[in-house]
Amino acid sequence: MTVPLRAALYLRVSTAREAEHDVSIPDQKRQGEAYCASRGYQLIETYVEPGASATNDRRPEFQRMIEAGTSRPAPFDIVIVHSFSRFFRDHFEHEFYVRRLAKNGVRLVSITQEMGDDPMHVMMRQIMALFDEYQSKENAKHVLRALKENARQGFWNGSLPPIGYRVVAAEQRGAKLKKKLEIDPLRADTVRLIYRLALEGDGASGSMGVKNIAAYLNQCRIFTRDGGRWGIGRVHRILTRPTYVGHHEFNKRAKNKALKPASEIVTVEVPPLIDQATFDAVQAHLRARNPKVTQARVVSGPTLLTGICFCADCGGAMTLRTGKGGRYRYYTCSIRARQGETGCKGRSIRVRWPLFNDVWLLASCPLQSASRPMNTY
Repeated sequence: MTVPLRAALYLRVSTAREAEHDVSIPDQKRQGEAYCASRGYQLIETYVEPGASATNDRRPEFQRMIEAGTSRPAPFDIVIVHSFSRFFRDHFEHEFYVRRLAKNGVRLVSITQEMGDDPMHVMMRQIMALFDEYQSKENAKHVLRALKENARQGFWNGSLPPIGYRVVAAEQRGAKLKKKLEIDPLRADTVRLIYRLALEGDGASGSMGVKNIAAYLNQCRIFTRDGGRWGIGRVHRILTRPTYVGHHEFNKRAKNKALKPASEIVTVEVPPLIDQATFDAVQAHLRARNPKVTQARVVSGPTLLTGICFCADCGGAMTLRTGKGGRYRYYTCSIRARQGETGCKGRSIRVRWPLFNDVWLLASCPLQSASRPMNTY
């Protein structure tokens, strides 16, 4: 008695929208089950990928199938797909995973593109994979061209809108419903508050930095659009996004997050939430606070030796102390300051020159320990 081959079905469509409205997944499943029945294969498992591109391997069901197919012993002998493009649209990755499965005795079979295992059929499969990759890139190019034209006409292309905006229907063109952005009254005040905090503060202090703004919003229980807490990155994006002055930039970054050339970026006019003067003032404020431009406080402040000056007796950090109501300033061992002479017997060193105190200290104090050259006193 011949033991039937064990089969796994892999079904895929490219987008979640296709998964919701298209009949491709049910049709692939029907054809795959009929294919197994006609050849006497035992269907072990079906892997369904509803809305994932085949140009990369970042697909949960695909990875689960590969993990099963490369385990020893493999639970199935063949992987059945409707066409090789359902498996992969990158010829290098396609061949890589086909060989990984083959190394464990598992073959890839296409319902519509049946191939053998001889060298000629292997070459034909590789050529098909190459054409699938080419077609995928051509399709992506044409889709992007259509999206850019849609943006030039002032319409929204379907991604999640920026905080403070919502998507509304604009006009019907045949079967296509065109959409635009409008101000979301529920979130617009939060965006305006963030800009006001950046320039004026909360009334108890001056202008606030990105970190303090995020902390203020969280303390006041002003949540993000999805009900979460604010973080530095999200606040910074709001403060630097030109969308809020009425100029949304489409096609700004590539898939690897790199900025595209200015000629590739399309500006979409949207209702402004912030006036240009406020936006420019916030940008100047952020540039002034940028650590790449402004030196850290430990360098720009009067205590230049903070973090680099240590006690020669115990190795503790030297800290700044004052006496006589602030008229005198001293570097003293922090352990001695907290614990007294029982903790450390290190000496205090008086700062004599207000403007050049740390430079004078570095030049005049004798080196106390060779283990900490040039910064231990």
